[in-house]
Amino acid sequence: MDGKNEGRMGGWAVGLFGVSLLGALTFVPISPSGHRPTDIHAEYVKYLSGKDTITAYIAYPERPTPAAAVIVIHEIFGMSDFVRQTTEQLAKDGFVAIAPDLLSRRGGTPALGDSARRVISSLPPDSVTADLDATQAYLKTLKAVRRDAIGVIGFCWGGGQSFRYATNAPALKAFVVCYGPSPNPADMAKIRAQGLGVYAENDARIDAGLPDAAAAMRAAGKDYPYTVYPGVGHGFLRSREKPEVADSAWNVVIRFFQKNLGR
Repeated sequence: MDGKNEGRMGGWAVGLFGVSLLGALTFVPISPSGHRPTDIHAEYVKYLSGKDTITAYIAYPERPTPAAAVIVIHEIFGMSDFVRQTTEQLAKDGFVAIAPDLLSRRGGTPALGDSARRVISSLPPDSVTADLDATQAYLKTLKAVRRDAIGVIGFCWGGGQSFRYATNAPALKAFVVCYGPSPNPADMAKIRAQGLGVYAENDARIDAGLPDAAAAMRAAGKDYPYTVYPGVGHGFLRSREKPEVADSAWNVVIRFFQKNLGR
């Protein structure tokens, strides 16, 4: 299909849908009803994770009824324009979306990306899980959110954290891994959410782990459909080196969330 590689686990394959969504890091979506959505509301919020305060960016769609929610896990660069734009785009696509700054315990994302990378690399996994749990708990306090319809998406480092969080969050309904590493195979049996993988052809470092991840998920009796998108490298949703590929991949992500979280 369109020259891409498909990963099949549990007999389900990812397909591409040709809707143009992005433009120079500006998303132009089409809503499920076929018309373009109107405005959204976005703001920073704070909530507790244990004794620490987490800062997050949240965006709400304009709709009359509560919506499903998606937690956005940032890259190794921390909170960024890309993460905020992605959060806003998810709201335009009909979801309440929230991106926690997982460096909040360390004073927040520093201005320099290299500094953020060093700090993120030192974050204890249990601390990340606790902060994502706190984010999920915060969402469940919001009247605009359907408490039983929460998913997660992550990019790069955040993609790996999305996969790992699925092994620790039984109430999670859906998770998307965008070019991130897989968790300990022994933990995959604990996954209850539906998963989707988004990978890049020119990303041998991450793709090298896909066969083992596929085997581990099959052994655990789990479906994990994934696509290796052709002609692009790690971070292609941010870099948009091939806009048509990024657009197709994003459309698959939205349709996946719509199917598993509802509209």
